Amino acid sequence: MQFARINDITIHYQVIGATAERPVLVFANSLGTDFRIWRDVIVRLAGDYAIVLYDKRGHGLSDIGPVPYAIEDHANDLAGLLDMLSVKQAIICGLSVGGLIAQSLYQQRPDLVRALVLCDTAHKIGTAELWAQRIAAIEEHGIEAIADGILERWFTPEFRRPENAALIGYRNMLIRQSATGYAATCGAIRDADYTQAAARIAVPVLCVVGDQDGSTPPDVVLATARLIPGARYEVIRDAGHIPCVEKPEALTAVLRAFFEIVMHGDKSHE
Repeated sequence: MQFARINDITIHYQVIGATAERPVLVFANSLGTDFRIWRDVIVRLAGDYAIVLYDKRGHGLSDIGPVPYAIEDHANDLAGLLDMLSVKQAIICGLSVGGLIAQSLYQQRPDLVRALVLCDTAHKIGTAELWAQRIAAIEEHGIEAIADGILERWFTPEFRRPENAALIGYRNMLIRQSATGYAATCGAIRDADYTQAAARIAVPVLCVVGDQDGSTPPDVVLATARLIPGARYEVIRDAGHIPCVEKPEALTAVLRAFFEIVMHGDKSHE
């Protein structure tokens, strides 16, 4: 395991296949998860790319740090990690709140960003009322009390079959996160709005979403894509909010096609 002291907190991260010749992919996780959600995508990409994974503050093995949080705090942590690793011009792939972090990173440190993958995310996620209810429920009863409702938004009915052992595993991942870190990140999502900033994004962008996403549905992700000049939009069939878990092969194929465009240009019209 790898750890670094960034912005006075300890961040858990992993670097795979780091060489100067390979493009760097950076993966930022969704709310209530750690970087293990990317495993089945990473095993399909390792060897062709250098990969950076990390647990944002308040999640996984990273420190909780002082609360409340802003999305900019999460982005500053990622910027500090990439600076420590001497990474610039990376392709940042952010899922859900990770997508907000990716957008914030681009606004603050465009030198670090070659392209963006905004996966099951938006320029603004949810309403103040929604996040206030979520925070109140966690503070009063803990994450486990609302876990099943969250899993319904994360995964398709097919994945949520009672006999699917993986469902229990991901439920365990969710309920074992820090309630303090989870609630603080809910507050950061509540306050984040990149609607105006979206029009100023000047790097290649892929917006991708599961067709059964219950947290950031396809119409929300499409609306975000339409705000970003030249953004591409793809839908992963038979997937919910976390397609890297449910449909890693399909998501990896979409990612590879986009990475080729980023690195070599769009040859479809040649």
